[in-house]
Amino acid sequence: MYSPTAQPDADPSTFDDFLEEAFFAQITRDPELISELGLARVFGMDNSQLTNVSDAYQLETYQLLQDQLDTLHTYDRDELTSDQQLSYDLFEWYLDDWLRGKAFRFHDYPVNQALGEQNILIEFMVDRHPLHNLEDAQDYISRLDGFTEKFDQLIEWLQIQEAQGITPPMFVIERVLSQLDWYRSQDAEDFSLYTEFVAKLSNLSDISTEQISKLSLEAAQAIEGSVLPAYDKLHTYFGNLLASADNNDGFWKHPDGDSAYAYWLRHHTTLDLTADEIHELGLQEVARIQGEMEDLFAELGITGDNLTMKMNQVTFYGGTMPLRTNDDRQAVLDEYQALIDHAEQNLSDLFDLRPKADVVVEPVYAPNAPGAYYVSPSLDGSRPGMFYVNMTGVNVARYGMPTLAYHEAIPGHHFQIAIQQELTGIPSFRTGVNYTSYAEGWALYAEHLTWEAGFYENDPYGNLGRLQSELFRAARLVVDTGIHAKGWSREQAIDYMVETVGYSRSNMTSEVERYIVWPGQATAYKIGMIKILALRERAAQALGDDFDIKEFHNLILGNGAMPLGILERVVDDYIAERLSE
Repeated sequence: MYSPTAQPDADPSTFDDFLEEAFFAQITRDPELISELGLARVFGMDNSQLTNVSDAYQLETYQLLQDQLDTLHTYDRDELTSDQQLSYDLFEWYLDDWLRGKAFRFHDYPVNQALGEQNILIEFMVDRHPLHNLEDAQDYISRLDGFTEKFDQLIEWLQIQEAQGITPPMFVIERVLSQLDWYRSQDAEDFSLYTEFVAKLSNLSDISTEQISKLSLEAAQAIEGSVLPAYDKLHTYFGNLLASADNNDGFWKHPDGDSAYAYWLRHHTTLDLTADEIHELGLQEVARIQGEMEDLFAELGITGDNLTMKMNQVTFYGGTMPLRTNDDRQAVLDEYQALIDHAEQNLSDLFDLRPKADVVVEPVYAPNAPGAYYVSPSLDGSRPGMFYVNMTGVNVARYGMPTLAYHEAIPGHHFQIAIQQELTGIPSFRTGVNYTSYAEGWALYAEHLTWEAGFYENDPYGNLGRLQSELFRAARLVVDTGIHAKGWSREQAIDYMVETVGYSRSNMTSEVERYIVWPGQATAYKIGMIKILALRERAAQALGDDFDIKEFHNLILGNGAMPLGILERVVDDYIAERLSE
């Protein structure tokens, strides 16, 4: 067993055990994560508890992490194997990053209009809580009963944050209140927490009709007695915030906001880049990608006064798929599945490392959710990777579908995350910890890779969709830093995105509002993609005819997620080793 009081020069033979026990000590503090990963039974836990979000509990977690970092430093890195040295460096970066964030833990918006706790907790209950037997059903009801305590913890945390002079912008408060009003207007038996639960119960073969009736009644009572009152309390708190709210949107407005934003930039990009450097890189990339798009517009004879007008023609010529009827929606799901199947069948020249877990396309009906998103497989194999497609719009533009499928599923997020989860022979934390710039950088790189592989050869409109997607990520570098470091207003940021990227104003409004409540995250996609492409080019130049892209992809994916600086060192070591052969 590792100990925070271990003496210097800990026995190297205990290193692997230390990493396992340290990581397990972390994740077992998060019961919701344990359920999502399908590990409750592995750790002798049940699925009845919600994760504690109180500041006191968070401070205990920070102390645990500090103790673990202190213990890590008792190991002599030079005495470890090369694989262990990589694990040492990764765990050190991971712990250090968490601990750097302690000073800025209140520079965050856990209740927000995009990915706020009031929304994601319901999504977790409906989509992630396991429901395979009677015990799971009883645990579900216990969690419903736990909403009151969790929201009390959340409100207490928000009150501490408010006392430090940190509150969300006016529009966030207004959007949250609107969402809370909708939840509070639901009758218990119309709430998705109830309807989805009852629907799943009916599919369980080992539960009697009488048990289903009893469990259904208990769920309705828990929603009435715990869930809805919790939402009432949160609504009251946010209603009281309105009086002191302002329309300043960036982190610059908060006490120590510049330092907090610098932390979040480093956390998400995993590099020591300044806001000014990221902003300038974004401007350069925007100009480059727009130039490529203009060349393609000219080839296709597409003209217009601005990018929106030109992309409207791309939508027209490329076609749309309606979302009006069940048959319409199924056709969209089938089209996405066909794109994923095509990718799966045509990547043999690029990959020999592939995930064992399947990826399944599923609909989601959520006006506040993204157009599509990916959820990783459970570790116990009970749930495949899920590519969720939002069906709340009027139609789907065909030109954007290939890029979205490749980004979210294959060879994007599903390849990277499922492969990482399935890796063996490395510490568990390396199969479970991800970094925004690595994960999102890989997914954006995957979009580019499919173009290089010829997937768009006979689809110029789809290729414009790919370029627009990349342009969108480049513009984020400009806008995120503009908002949080340069004093840009929300309207200024929305105007820039509409004019630069050519997406609709409504879409760009929700995007900009996400960047406001999630500072730094949007910069990681392009930063990660640029780094992976640069490392590939470095390896190709150094190795010449001996460069093997499959081998390169094995190197990137086969070590688990890494901060970009460590990834760069791994690639450099690989190049040196190959050159010495």
